[in-house]
Amino acid sequence: MKKLTLLIAMLAFIQSFGAYSKEITVYRTWAGGFLHYYDADSDKPEPTGGLDNGHGFGAELGFRFDPSWALRFEMSRVLIDTQDIRTTLADDGLLVGADVVYFMPEDKFYLFGGGREQIIDESYIMGAVGVGKHWNVAEDWRLITEVAAMHDFGESFREFYAKVGMAYVFDKRQVFIEDPDADRDGVPDAMDRCPDTPEGAIVDETGCIADLDGDGVVNAKDECPDTPAGTQVNEVGCPFTDSDGDGVEDSIDECPDTPSNNRVNEVGCTLLEEKELSIKLEILFANNSSVIENPRALDIGEFVDFMRQYPETVAEIQGHTSAPGTDEYNQWLSEKRATNVRALLIEEYGIDATRLTAVGYGETRLKFLDNTQEAHGYNRRIEAKVIAVIKEAVLK
Repeated sequence: MKKLTLLIAMLAFIQSFGAYSKEITVYRTWAGGFLHYYDADSDKPEPTGGLDNGHGFGAELGFRFDPSWALRFEMSRVLIDTQDIRTTLADDGLLVGADVVYFMPEDKFYLFGGGREQIIDESYIMGAVGVGKHWNVAEDWRLITEVAAMHDFGESFREFYAKVGMAYVFDKRQVFIEDPDADRDGVPDAMDRCPDTPEGAIVDETGCIADLDGDGVVNAKDECPDTPAGTQVNEVGCPFTDSDGDGVEDSIDECPDTPSNNRVNEVGCTLLEEKELSIKLEILFANNSSVIENPRALDIGEFVDFMRQYPETVAEIQGHTSAPGTDEYNQWLSEKRATNVRALLIEEYGIDATRLTAVGYGETRLKFLDNTQEAHGYNRRIEAKVIAVIKEAVLK
């Protein structure tokens, strides 16, 4: 697993980049030196085993036949740690080899395969495959990065190494290569039916302009393919119209006359939110009395207006007394007061009887507990409260 992780990490580093170009610079020959990390097979040598990881240094020389193919020779010193005291194997050796190298277009990276002879007390013949890249760091210098796997044909040992170094390149020349996408539209020339598409144009899978009127809607979905430049369009490429200015196009606007300061939903109708409104009624009575002294009082009128404005509301008319007197008498008197106020609202003001109930609470809900004439006066009362839930427009 450690060996596989090393290879994956190095392969992620050695990747291609850059745009295609019809003319590139290649070199015929290179010579370089390198350092490498070496992961030896721990079963070597048989039968005791004992090799561990190590490092090394070496040199290479490459000859390029054409922009794609090259032959490379290398020699390196390997310094291998030993992990088993039973082995008498020397801790260093020699690695020599030759490879056929294939450079990908524009030298994005290269693949190689070849043979190696490893001499560490004994001689081992191995095959090698790998991937690498020459990074351009100066006009005549390249940074070498490379990973490889090796297989011993005799004993089936498997080993890996990662290399980094510097190479000097010479005998350079300009080479013309075929550009697979001449107009840079992302469609290979072999599939491009419009090979001269202007740079930056939106194209379809055939390489032809996908949006002739430039409105952002591809031709296949554009129901108005000749929209003037700069016109705001809808999802089918036709001019966007919004008569009431609510941001919803007329074609889907179910409420075309929405006020301009209202927030709307996806079909252009005003968003509503619930709001609670309430009003209280309080009437005071004389001692031992259920007579409403001022049936045309302003607060009674305001209460009635509220109930008329919100006809879905209902109210409980609550009668109360002060503490003096018996419980039975105070209960009767509170009910009488509540009944009289209910009758006033029905008979004098025309409130529907089904919306009003009268309940007497006697002296069970005293508002003030002091045993004073003033406290008794405030406790002889009628209370009512009406709550209306309305929906109001949400404003911008």
